[in-house]
Amino acid sequence: MRLRSVLATLTAGLTAATCLTAAGPAAAGATAAPAAAPRNACSPSVSIDGFSDALDKTTYEGTYVGNFSALAVDRDGRLAALSDRSSLFTLDPKTLQPRSVVALADENSGALDSEGLVVERDGTRLVSSEGEPAVRRYGRDGVILGRLPVPEYLRVAPAGRAAGNQTFEALTFLNDGRTLLAGMEGSLSGDTPGIVRFQTWHRHGSQDFRLAAQYGYRADTGLGVVETTATPDGRLLVLERGFTPGVGNTVRLYAADLRRATDTSGVENLTGQNDVRLIRKTLLADLVNCPTLGATAKQPQPNPLLDNIEAMTVTGHRHGRLKILLASDDNQNAAQITRFYSLHIRL
Repeated sequence: MRLRSVLATLTAGLTAATCLTAAGPAAAGATAAPAAAPRNACSPSVSIDGFSDALDKTTYEGTYVGNFSALAVDRDGRLAALSDRSSLFTLDPKTLQPRSVVALADENSGALDSEGLVVERDGTRLVSSEGEPAVRRYGRDGVILGRLPVPEYLRVAPAGRAAGNQTFEALTFLNDGRTLLAGMEGSLSGDTPGIVRFQTWHRHGSQDFRLAAQYGYRADTGLGVVETTATPDGRLLVLERGFTPGVGNTVRLYAADLRRATDTSGVENLTGQNDVRLIRKTLLADLVNCPTLGATAKQPQPNPLLDNIEAMTVTGHRHGRLKILLASDDNQNAAQITRFYSLHIRL
């Protein structure tokens, strides 16, 4: 399905779902101004169309629906939604309701801490797991088809220099269609806190992924990288998230540009040295500034719309405007919410 069709279908689905407030049209006769923010604006370049709590604390065929860590648009326009509890759901784009679920496992039939998801053109699923970390290829039926190489120093200590639960949280194909990128959530031991590594692979043929360039990215203080997705103009959208007990979540959306960044695969320690150019980033929106749209929260939040957001996918683009869908990971916790968010971005 073309992206325009996917966009229309997903918008219709969110309109039909619960807890939605839609953005209205601009006032008739209004004069366009570069600094004018869109209605329901989170910032001058980002607006929120609505949200849905339709799947919160539900089950499907005996499987808990939630713990969502990644989203992708499948070839037929339906949504693939990855749970970090080893489940991959197919969601109806009109209603967000589950239509199927597949169990995932590692090579020894063990559970995954599955965090990143890419759907290839042939339907193959690429799934990152942050326990090792690893990136595996799966068929639609959940059968493992292969595993990508990972540098030893990116592995969790003591095998490598990564901290547990701080590895491959983000996964996306760049817009060349041949370069896969996985983003580390946290810093390696020996690197300056806040500087994380983005590892890439180049695809040779349909199944052979070989290690390629690596880049450094500086996350905001107290935040980690939880998702990336490529944009049509060659940049990345980067989602940074943090949590402060008693205060709530911080979620910021950035545009990032790799094109002049240094390949750090041969740099042992990233300490902000002058001869290493990190990925440049530009803040698009701090989601605390979005309108609440009548949302409620189950725990303290600086904006009741916020929760543990960590899934993101582009569902359409037209004339420099992107339609994106976000989802929160409720951690199967009564104090958190499985919530979907529909946003527009002007790049």
